[in-house]
Formats: sequence, C-alpha cells, structure tokens
Amino acid sequence: MFNALNRYLSRLDGDARPQQRDGHGYGFQVLRNTNLELGVEPWFDFIVGINGRAIENPDLRLFAQEVRNCAGGSVALALWSAKGQRTRVMHIPVPVDTRSLGLSLQWTPLSVATNVWHVLDVPANSPADHAGLLPYSDYILGTPDGVLHGESGLGELVDDYIGRPLKLWVYNNEYNVTREVEIVPSREWGGEGALGCVLGYGALHRLPAPLSEPVDAPGETMFDGDTGNTAADQFTTLAPPSDPSSMFVPAEAGGRSASPFLVPAQIVGTPPPPTGNTPLRSKKKERHGHAPNRMMDDYLAEEEKKSRELDGNIAASKTPPPPPPKAGGPPRAPPPGPPPKAEQKAASEDDDDVD
Repeated sequence: MFNALNRYLSRLDGDARPQQRDGHGYGFQVLRNTNLELGVEPWFDFIVGINGRAIENPDLRLFAQEVRNCAGGSVALALWSAKGQRTRVMHIPVPVDTRSLGLSLQWTPLSVATNVWHVLDVPANSPADHAGLLPYSDYILGTPDGVLHGESGLGELVDDYIGRPLKLWVYNNEYNVTREVEIVPSREWGGEGALGCVLGYGALHRLPAPLSEPVDAPGETMFDGDTGNTAADQFTTLAPPSDPSSMFVPAEAGGRSASPFLVPAQIVGTPPPPTGNTPLRSKKKERHGHAPNRMMDDYLAEEEKKSRELDGNIAASKTPPPPPPKAGGPPRAPPPGPPPKAEQKAASEDDDDVD
C-alpha cells in the first residue's frame, strides 16, 4: 500500500516542471507620476503590457515611441500591482501636444515588490512602539538610507543604525497610505530585537489588496495565481471604452481564461430532466471534485486491490496442506440420534417376554 503511494508521489514529482513567467518576470516600475489625474501609483504599479502585447524588451525608447504613436487617441496599458499581485487594464488618452504620460519608469523585476516585511507584534515601550508602527497592518517597503536585498537586508541595515535614527517607508493596508517613519534601533529597551517588533517575510506576508477592492469569491483564488499566463493573456480586449470617463477596466472584465479551475462548482449547469414516460430512477448525488483527486483514489484503489491479491497468493502458497488421518486410534462414539430399527425391534420383543 505504501509502496503504491510512494510510486504515485514520485510520479507527480517527476511530472512537475518549473513554470515560466514569460511576461511576468519584469516590467517598467513607475517611479514618479506627475499627472495627478492618472490613477497610477508609484512603486506599487508595474507596466507589463501595452496595446495588447506583453513588454519583453527593456528598451524604454521603444515604449516611448509606442506611446507617441497613440497621440490624439488612447493607449492601453496593463498594470501589475504589488497590492494583491493583480493585473488591470487602463486606457489612457495621449495628448497631441506633449505626447507623453508624465511617468518616470525603470525596468525592474517584479520580485522587488515581494521584498517587504510585515509588522506583526509590537510590544509596549519598544522602539517600534515609539515610532508609531501598527501591528498586522503595517508593511516595511524600504528606506531612503540604503538598499535592502533579501530577507536579511533589513536586519543588516538596522545593525548599522543602532542608536541612530533610521527612516523607513511604511505602507498601511487598512488606510491604504504610505508614510515615512523614523525609528531609533536600540538593544537596551528591555526586550528582544533592535526594532522591538516581530516581522514576517515571505509568500504569506506579501502586500494584500486594499480593503476597498472586492474580495474574490470561493474557488476563484489560487496560490500564485496566473503563473502560466502571460501579460497579454490577461487583457485580450483592449478597445477604447465607449464612455471616455471610465478609464479603469478591471481585469475580470477583460475576459477570463476558459480554464475549468476558474469556474466554481456551484454554477456548473445541470443536465435537463428526461422527457417522455420514462420512470424516474433514484440517483446518487453527484460529487463535484477535481480530476486529480479522482485519479488518485482510483489509482490507490487499484494498487490496494493488487496488493491484497498478492498477499492472498503469498499466504496461500505458504500454508501447508492438512495432514492425513492416522490409522487406528480409540473408537469413536456413535453419532447422536435415534437407534437403528433392528435395535428398536429387539427391545420391543424383550418387553413382550417380561409381560
């Protein structure tokens, strides 16, 4: 049984291949936005596509030329946001006179947006408490005093600023604002750590979507969602909107992939009832499940059946035949039951003689 399960797991490990993110590895990170009417957030937004095509060339001149070609009209940009790791489409009008969007861009890997630290517990009278860090809703994005590389980057920077003020860029999820916090790391405040707070790092502590955005329905959220899709797959419909005032087009409105994993089981259509005089038969309730689960159950059931048959054959081959009966031995008692007819007849004759 366990051997069958091990073989199945090894088969799954052999089939697993690293998925490539063709259009999601890099993008133009927005560093500055001089157009206040344009809903693009610096640092959080990355431009990963333009006019229905994924951006794969880091040459900024090609991107600027594509924008200038849309002067007098609108350009469709696919913006990947670090808040919730989602992609949305925005149709932006390009003025004829400037032929510019007023954005400062830099070719940057999207993994930069995952290099954040989640503030968890903040003890009282700690340096983090005096600096005003809020537990569970604050995220440390970086610092103007240096560059943070990897999980240990913040700790190395804090060690260099023991007893000195350190500026941090902190994003708050509840208020959806970013502020600059000044903190003085110290190891003499009476607790553990120089910052005096518990930090979380990794996939479970990435920036969540703002609370103002709608929450995904059950069955629509997956771990590391959209890993196999390119940026162009997420915005196939890029025609300018009929209403110029509506400049935001949610990614869900751009058409989702026809993958069955994105269709909740509750909305799958049921077959129509049978027509005619055919009597209705009781059917068991169909269970909606994923094909891999059924495949695994069938595979394990088949292997268990084979194991039982193999165990039965081995047990039968190891059992010796019964020994032959021994000759002679003590006489056995007659089986219980009525006496034979001859004995009954003799007993009746003896009774007649006695009378």
